[in-house]
Amino acid sequence: MNEHAAGQDRPTLGVGMVGYAFMGAAHSQAWRTAPRFFDLELAPRMRVVAGRDPRAVREAADRLGWDEAVTDWRELLSRDDVDLVDVCTPGDTHAEIAIAALEAGKHVLCEKPLANTVEEAEAMVAAAEAAAARGVRATVGFTYRRVPAIQLARRLVAQGRIGTVRHVRAQYLQDWLADPKAPLSWRLDKAKAGSGALGDIGAHVVDMAQFVTGENLVGVAGMLETFVAERPVPASFSGLTGEAGEGTGPVTVDDAAVFFGRMSGGGLATFEATRFAWGRKNAIRLEINGSKGSVAFDFEDMNLLHLYDAEEDATTAGFRRIVVTEPEHPYGGHWWPAGHGLGYEHAFTHQVVDLVGDLAAGRQPTPSFADGLQVQRVLDAVERSAASGSGWVDLAG
Repeated sequence: MNEHAAGQDRPTLGVGMVGYAFMGAAHSQAWRTAPRFFDLELAPRMRVVAGRDPRAVREAADRLGWDEAVTDWRELLSRDDVDLVDVCTPGDTHAEIAIAALEAGKHVLCEKPLANTVEEAEAMVAAAEAAAARGVRATVGFTYRRVPAIQLARRLVAQGRIGTVRHVRAQYLQDWLADPKAPLSWRLDKAKAGSGALGDIGAHVVDMAQFVTGENLVGVAGMLETFVAERPVPASFSGLTGEAGEGTGPVTVDDAAVFFGRMSGGGLATFEATRFAWGRKNAIRLEINGSKGSVAFDFEDMNLLHLYDAEEDATTAGFRRIVVTEPEHPYGGHWWPAGHGLGYEHAFTHQVVDLVGDLAAGRQPTPSFADGLQVQRVLDAVERSAASGSGWVDLAG
């Protein structure tokens, strides 16, 4: 935060981003949009984006709104006009980039899951804790926390509206790999992704369940399955998938994960993550049953939260449909009139708003790298359980 925005009295937050594909585009829109709809104490400036292909990264910079493009992410670390490094790369590079950025005195926003292994995540937490002593902050991008309906669900649970948590049901269902002819991508390579559906999308529902309940998983047991062992080598890519080319290659990650666990408050939890659920495009479903009621959410109808109050008269009791777009709702009043729904990209904008607010106030942003490590330990425990006959695995701490 080394200069003031032209014509304004707000200090700038110079941002450098590593990676520019699907997540890079979403993060770029958020950095562009946040200061235009929210009154931020720091003015984000999209200084530079890094990627390996000179032509592609230059085109991405022009398209996404970055001032400059470079082909070596290390250049971001020595630039005085970069205060924060936004890591939007595959998981195998998260630890190296984030640790180097923190040691260089740069704040870090790192995409999820935090790392590919618990050991990498632990090293990232150690670097974040050392950096925090110097006022340098780190956060992991579990973006679905920033959906207004999820924020409201957390508030209602914390207020005791559903009582003691007894059941958690969480699903993340997609179908973009259900066709066995869909080509390979880095998400199907364990060396780059760490795991498949478990880490790519299962991590989200683990974090979401823990965030909304305010509790952690203390033990799990699970199964992993790979349905298609080989896929076509891609000729081109766009978004999550692309066009098949010549030849095939191995799939080295899971296609689906099913696991159950116990929450720290004693409740039972079940999880499912798959990219083989035909017709389910991005169905993130969370239902929490408590001693006094329930909340339920589905991202495919993301502006709605359903609340059941078991203390209401049984003759009229039922799930209440709440349209979470009122000015009184989380992040409400900054976008459109009530009833005019938000979309996928708005959660990324809210992530920027919260992060910038925390940096301006000198607070530790959430979720922290320690929160990311806790999720990583859950993923690791599920993998160990699946590898040993689906037995129970306790989570330390």
